[in-house]
Amino acid sequence: MATATDRKVSAGRPRPTPSRVQDLAATPEAPRTPLLRSTSSIYGGSPGGSFRSEEEYIVLELGSRYLRGGFPGESAPRCTLNYGPDQQRRVGDYRQWDPEYASKRRKRKRGEEWGREYELYRMDLREEDLGLIEDKFERAMREAHNKYFLLDPKPRRVLLALPPLMPRELLSTFLSVLFANCQAPSVTLLSSPILSTVAAGLRSALVIDIGWAETTITGVCEFREVHQRRSIRAGKYLSEEMAKMLNAEFTKKGTGKAGDDVTFEEAEEVLSRVGWCDTLDEKTSNGDDDFVDAPDELPDPSISIPFPLASPPTTLTLPFSTLASPAETAIFASDTPLHDFDDHDLPLHVLAYRALLSLPIDVRRVCMSRIIITGGVSNLPGLKTRLLKEIDNLVQQKGWDSVKSYGSANDRHERLIRERQQRLQARSSDATKVSDTTKPDVESAPVPAGLAEPETDPIADKLAHLNMKTIPSVTAIGGVIRGVESLGAWAGASLIAQMRVKGIVEIERDKFLQHGLQGASREKEISVVPQRQSMGPGMRPGAGDRGSWTLGVWA
Repeated sequence: MATATDRKVSAGRPRPTPSRVQDLAATPEAPRTPLLRSTSSIYGGSPGGSFRSEEEYIVLELGSRYLRGGFPGESAPRCTLNYGPDQQRRVGDYRQWDPEYASKRRKRKRGEEWGREYELYRMDLREEDLGLIEDKFERAMREAHNKYFLLDPKPRRVLLALPPLMPRELLSTFLSVLFANCQAPSVTLLSSPILSTVAAGLRSALVIDIGWAETTITGVCEFREVHQRRSIRAGKYLSEEMAKMLNAEFTKKGTGKAGDDVTFEEAEEVLSRVGWCDTLDEKTSNGDDDFVDAPDELPDPSISIPFPLASPPTTLTLPFSTLASPAETAIFASDTPLHDFDDHDLPLHVLAYRALLSLPIDVRRVCMSRIIITGGVSNLPGLKTRLLKEIDNLVQQKGWDSVKSYGSANDRHERLIRERQQRLQARSSDATKVSDTTKPDVESAPVPAGLAEPETDPIADKLAHLNMKTIPSVTAIGGVIRGVESLGAWAGASLIAQMRVKGIVEIERDKFLQHGLQGASREKEISVVPQRQSMGPGMRPGAGDRGSWTLGVWA
């Protein structure tokens, strides 16, 4: 039986009121643990598993040089892992702690292509070792789980963002690692251009993905890929051009030695720190003769770049404008005539213009006003502005006529264009005169049916007005060249996983381990909507259960 003293002690420790709890949670002085999180990890289990118990997905973006991973609902990945030679050492290899090894340049192997040691895979599998690719990917996934995710052993579903075109052998290798080593119950595959469109808050766009090995330009309409073009002018080509420019500057100044070229790490460091792209405004303003009384141009500033690993260590001083020449050569190739290019190495602005020209006219109107420039090279200062202006100039010069040259009929074609413009101007002037007639007693000539104003339907106007209340006016923009910012493919995958959107390409672990990719259906798409069907008394199919699965665009 409780005594009076016990009752006094219990009465002196009242429970905190809800308002007091809210005040403590909203106090901005110091960071606090959210009060809604579960505290079951105190009594057992992994802290990461308890905090992530409601999130069943792990979001991964797999590129040729980097692996990004994190959780749904987050705006940025938890980790970004590369596949450099430092991450491929064996047990007992301690060269990275040797002072002499750290102070020497790592020369490229004879006959090895530029940046080969820093790539996970290539689309050309003729010289690829799939076993080595599997080991690299497995090591990266193990590092991500042990150092960044910190999850309990509970199986997690994986949402994997991939390029839209990938060899089936390479895709099978990645799926084997996720199912066998990571014990994922299912893997959902999503295309990177679609995810970049989702991360921009759009349904249709022209996605220009400037990656490492190639640039992919994809036309997306209502979350479907309708057209795609490719070019090798991407990050690898740009990095190699930067190395060639630095080697030429060393040779010009007489400080370089034969065989002591700039390494891949040094070229990447210079490109990421001081590399830039010359904008179109600066190029046209230098040749403008209208301003005769303009003051003299400012001198080109110089920049000093140290190279401590060179023998001997040296510092290269060069004009700042020289650092823009690699982007001019690798991305736009303005000094080369257009007929010297092949289909696989077209400049990016020409490739984007031809991609827009290949789209249907209604899709083109929407996509040209929603151009998304993404990828690692897109962060180069001035590149997005220059690329959009180059595309706009091509549209103003050539229009949307797919015929390049009319030959002997060029004069007739130009005459037909002038006559068409004159007829359009005449029609617009006639319509203006008809609308300006305000005298009711004067009988005017009958207006042609093509120039008469259509009759207004009050019900259609009311419905259109109600629809415009929910749709922002920005979404109606079309017919002009305009760029749109995007958070990237990983952020789009994080948003889709957070909203629990069911993907078309969803591969179950048991079916893949039993049949591999051969068990996929040949159909490009399979409905994910639960179908109403009878399975007998007492039998209920699972929601969204599918007897077959497909590879979609990867089929």
